[in-house]
Amino acid sequence: MSDDTTYTPPAVWTWDSESGGRFANINRPIAGATHDKDLSVGKHPLQLYSLATPNGVKVTVMLEELLELGHSGAEYDAWLVNIGEGDQFSSGFVGANPNSKIPALMDHSGDTPVRVFESGSILVHLAEKFDAFLPKDGPARTEVMNWLFWQMGSAPYLGGGFGHFYAYAPEKWQYPIDRFSMETKRQLDVLDRELAENTYIAGDDYTIADMAIWAWYGQLVLGRLYDAAEFLDVTSYTHVMRWAKAIDARPAVSRGRKVNRAFGELHTQLRERHDASDFDTKTQDKLEAEAQ
Repeated sequence: MSDDTTYTPPAVWTWDSESGGRFANINRPIAGATHDKDLSVGKHPLQLYSLATPNGVKVTVMLEELLELGHSGAEYDAWLVNIGEGDQFSSGFVGANPNSKIPALMDHSGDTPVRVFESGSILVHLAEKFDAFLPKDGPARTEVMNWLFWQMGSAPYLGGGFGHFYAYAPEKWQYPIDRFSMETKRQLDVLDRELAENTYIAGDDYTIADMAIWAWYGQLVLGRLYDAAEFLDVTSYTHVMRWAKAIDARPAVSRGRKVNRAFGELHTQLRERHDASDFDTKTQDKLEAEAQ
């Protein structure tokens, strides 16, 4: 950076202007609701409030994988939360997740509804509830949890760091792009070395750790995040590419990617999901054709 762009922080930071960038209209330094609106509740015990960002995709993939295994109790309603319009700041959503981040799950299967927020917590909740995609105990369970928490701790460098400065910031600045590109590539190398020895990230079995990591790093190397695949030379991570393509080919993953999606090609958008048949009848291309 040149001297004329150097920023000198004040003694006490104050919020006196928007930060700029793609999400400037919803970023703010305070928590809590901005408006009153109750959450919609559908017919199934599991009520998901989300958007098909990587964090949202983790959970819809998990739910579709559970249904693929025959767990009928994993049927769910998925309601679209448009974060660009501030839906996450409604009183109902803040009640489900005081952090105002998607996804949030309300589990109505018991006597008292249980709120579950943070995507990793939702994955563990569902895995334990249905005894699937997470070993019950021992070293195998610990290894899955190692990698699940690795993703939860690492992805902010990819999304909030690299993705923000490379794709969403109002201007391109070399220092943050270089800094977060370096860290993103280091993380891809961590994965590549592990996947050179294992079919999946925690061993021979596909688990919630794979779902969590694939939603971010798998989609990144498949060219679906930040238009950055060439910039990051993702094809050089051959073991990550192999793993990402194998998971992408799973039918449940294909379905899960569509749920709560409000961007991209119309046939990939199932903005709300209330029944398995919705994939055949209510994607956005079909809805818009019917409306004509």
